[in-house]
Amino acid sequence: MMKEIRLTGKTIVITGASSGAGRAAAVEFSQYQPNLVLASRNAEVLEEVAAECRGFGAQVLVVPTDVTDAKAVIQLANTANDWHNRLDIWINNAGVLAAGDFDATPIEVHEQIIKTNLLGYMNGAHAVLPFFKSQNHGVLINNISVGGFTPLPYGAGYSASKFGLTGFTESLRGELTSWPEIYVCDLFPAFLDTPGIQHAGNYTGKQLKPAPPVYDPKRLAEAMVNVANNPQSVTYVGSTSLVLKLSHALFPRLTASITDMIMRKYFKVAAPISSTSGNLFNTVNYAMSPYGGFGRPGKPRAHRKYIAAGLAAGVLAGFCLTLFKK
Repeated sequence: MMKEIRLTGKTIVITGASSGAGRAAAVEFSQYQPNLVLASRNAEVLEEVAAECRGFGAQVLVVPTDVTDAKAVIQLANTANDWHNRLDIWINNAGVLAAGDFDATPIEVHEQIIKTNLLGYMNGAHAVLPFFKSQNHGVLINNISVGGFTPLPYGAGYSASKFGLTGFTESLRGELTSWPEIYVCDLFPAFLDTPGIQHAGNYTGKQLKPAPPVYDPKRLAEAMVNVANNPQSVTYVGSTSLVLKLSHALFPRLTASITDMIMRKYFKVAAPISSTSGNLFNTVNYAMSPYGGFGRPGKPRAHRKYIAAGLAAGVLAGFCLTLFKK
């Protein structure tokens, strides 16, 4: 039986709330009438999201914030706490992506990805933990993605940031053992139908699309709500997430090689496109909805054929690998 959701009146901070999973989460949480603090670099779009959330009865505060700026994130935490003299839940969600050969992608691009995806989450945790400790409770939710355990060829900076996040949160969780009411919760969603890939830096020369199956970001938003209400250390969102976790755990090199092969095959037929830094260094004003238009939102059954094929391929690959080693 699902635990009753009690979030009314709680102060919840969501970073990266202007589009994609963050925007979906803001709308999902708003239906429980919390005090929502929405943060991202795009103040104009945040106001649009805030108006939508207020329509569901939530109180909403917009705080434009660049998570790569540690001082700005501290100010975000202070502002959130001062609003209703409480800070209950912090959701690290802001993230960026760039694709391309590692050595053909500018090093400042790799640096910016790590500043946003890894240091941005560390900035969030560093800013909010003093409040959690002073009140002896709090929930820190980290949207990590399958990139936290599955390497992404042609996305080395992204993989470095996400693998780093996994180590960081596991370390932090151990450090907080003596604080039983402070929770560090990691979410590992599979590929989502968000605009993230449209906002990505792209140095491949080819148009990017997420690999199927592509999941509805509402599923991740619902998982965030459930974890905020009933904290769990690790949550896999979408069956594909768990399949990829097991695949990499059992056959790490083979998993990376197959991923590389699939991507190289895709690049041969993908439409050409000019190089772009996307939203890495500046916010953008296009494709700001929760959805990217790549999947079939609300139809998880459509993914089963992909999941079954993936399982079969993984089993066959493992079996063949075992034979070749004999």
